[in-house]
Order: sequence, then structure tokens, then C-alpha cells
Amino acid sequence: MNLDAIQTALRESALDGWLFYDHHHRDPIAAGVLGLDPKAHVTRRWYYFIPATGEPSKLVHRIEQGRLDCLPGAKTQYSSWQELRAGIENLLQNQKKIAMQYSPDNDIMYVSMVDAGTIEFLRGIGKEIVSSADLVSQFEAVLTAEQIASHSAAQREIDVILITAWAEIARHLRPPSGIDRVESLTEYNMVVWLREALRREGLVWENGPDVSVNSNTSDQHYEPSAEHAAPIREGDFLLIDLWGRLDTPSAIFYDITWTGVIGRDPSKKEQLIFDTVRRARDSAISAVQQAFAANRPIHGFEADDAARSVIRDAGFAENFVHRTGHNIAHEIHGPGAHLDNLETHDERRILPNTCFSVEPGIYLPEFGVRSEINMLTVPGKAWVTGRIQQELVRI
Repeated sequence: MNLDAIQTALRESALDGWLFYDHHHRDPIAAGVLGLDPKAHVTRRWYYFIPATGEPSKLVHRIEQGRLDCLPGAKTQYSSWQELRAGIENLLQNQKKIAMQYSPDNDIMYVSMVDAGTIEFLRGIGKEIVSSADLVSQFEAVLTAEQIASHSAAQREIDVILITAWAEIARHLRPPSGIDRVESLTEYNMVVWLREALRREGLVWENGPDVSVNSNTSDQHYEPSAEHAAPIREGDFLLIDLWGRLDTPSAIFYDITWTGVIGRDPSKKEQLIFDTVRRARDSAISAVQQAFAANRPIHGFEADDAARSVIRDAGFAENFVHRTGHNIAHEIHGPGAHLDNLETHDERRILPNTCFSVEPGIYLPEFGVRSEINMLTVPGKAWVTGRIQQELVRI
């Protein structure tokens, strides 16, 4: 925990303090920001208050009185519910405007960790509770130079793995002269191949990857299995969604999606859909790049609007059913701003030194197209970190 940085951020945001509260690990954000053990035995409520100025304060149960001893600040203990309520009032006695892991109307549910009853109690004792969403982005999503380097390392390996995967599909479907094809190739066969390729390069991942053909490409979270997978054949439309990171404690992910056709040229409809998605992707990229070049704040919903307007104007608004992108960190879907004005109205700012995906898609009954790249930002600059698909792949 960087206490000085947190208190500086609180003062810049005109907040009196930041109140952390947890019970049975309901708030993993608190553990991340404060640097607590995410596997510690927590069976009683604890509270930790960081004021904009001055020393932090703790309120812990007597049964677990050492739970916050790793953090600075004076400690108060409680046992009864009456002591708990009195302790909270004393913890916050001279404070009014307080940040918590809360989102008005649950608009940004990723930070909505505090239960309604706790918010009601705090309001009942005269406290104004505001969302900690931007604070969480600042202290959980902003990357170190080492983390940015880890993303670049994953990017280099995964871009090569993807190129090799297209070649592997072609090799299997069209073996060299004199070599018989032994078995059919399925979506799941390629998932296994990709997992082995990631593992060989020392990368780890969450679920997936996704390899899908034809109508399965319209299922955004399709997961082929050994028991349920379509064959990959000549003439198919193919999507590969691939992600991974280095197997180190602070490494961040690289996450891409490409599409292509096997043994033929794209149909007019496939080409139209791909071109529309590509233009939408590039519109969001441009919006972010222009904002950073001008040192102008840009919020997650604005980047989503840039992509979504292209797809809407092309007549496919109803076929773009998810956000344009997500924050990327040590978790594939990170704690920072998402590019979203559909599933949520994400008013969090896209901050310097953060990473995120741009991945608009159009999904028709017979096939779907998604084109996903990752971006990194620094003050005054934003850029795409890996290869950018400009045409449908021909296998």
C-alpha cells in the first residue's frame, strides 16, 4: 500500500477519506489496494479508514484482532454489534465525504462490493458515500514498467503462436504429398494445440482459448470440449480468440481475436461484416489516440461510442451485443476502465499507463466477426501493442 499516494489522490478528489470494509473476502479490491493476504482467514468484519490527511484507523473484531496489523494506524476492537456501530461512528467522526467500493445504481458493478445495509447505516449517521471507482483504477489498473514489459513479452509469443496455428490447420487439412490425414480436425483439437503452444512458451491463461467455426463463431464465449466440438473443414469460417501472460506474480495479459476462411475467398457478406468491424475497431483506436495526444481526458463510454456508432450506421447495431473492450491487468478482465456504453455506462477515465482491449464484433446467425487488439497508454500517447488484422485470413 502506498499511503502517501492514496492520500494525495484523496485530496485531489476533494474526498475526506477512503473506507475499506470486508467480511469473508467479499471485497477482493480491498485486499489488492491494501496489500492484504487474499487467503487469510477472515470470519469477522473489519474496517480500515484512510483519511485525506493524518493517520489511518482500524476497527477489528477481538477474535481476529491481528487481521490488519500489517497496516499502519491505530486499532480499535469490538465484539458486540453495539460496539461495532459505535466503533464505526468513532472511526469516521470528523469525516463527511467518503469513498467506498460502491457504484450508484450499480452502474459500474465491478466495484460494487459493499452491501446496501452498510451504505444505509453510514448514510444514517450523516456520511456521504461516493464511488471509489476512479481510485481503484488509479491504484489497481495503473501498470509498472515491469508489467508493461511483461505484456510485450506475452504479445511477442502469442502473435507467433497465432500465425503458427493458421499454418497448423492448413497442414492438417492438406497434408504434404504422400502423407495420409489420419483423423479429422476439430475445434477442440486446436484448443489443445494452442494450450500446448502457450505452455511451451511459459505462458498461463484463464479458461479457453476459443476456436470456433461457422455458427459457433457467433457465440461470444463459446467453449468447445472433447465431447462437444465441431469439425474444422474446408470452406469453414473460423475464429480464434487467444490470451495468456507470463507465469509471474505481476505479469499482465495479452488478448487477441482474429477471423479467417478456409480454402476459399470470403463471401460478400463476410467481407462486409469484417470491414465494418475493422472500421469500428479503428475508430475506437483513433478516439483514444487523439485524446491522449491532446492530453484530453477520455472515458470508457466515449471509446465505446466511437466503435458502436460505426456499426450502428452500417445497420448492425442489434448484432453488436457486448462492450467494445475491457481493462487488462494481472486478471484478463482488469479493474480499470472498460470501453463500455452498452452493458454499463462506464464513466471511469482511461488512465495513462493502463492496458485494455478494443474488440468490437458483429454476430449473425451463420457466423460472427470480432477483431481484438490491445492498447497501452502513457501520458501523451496511446498505441496498439501487437499485430493488427487488416484482412480476413485465408487458410
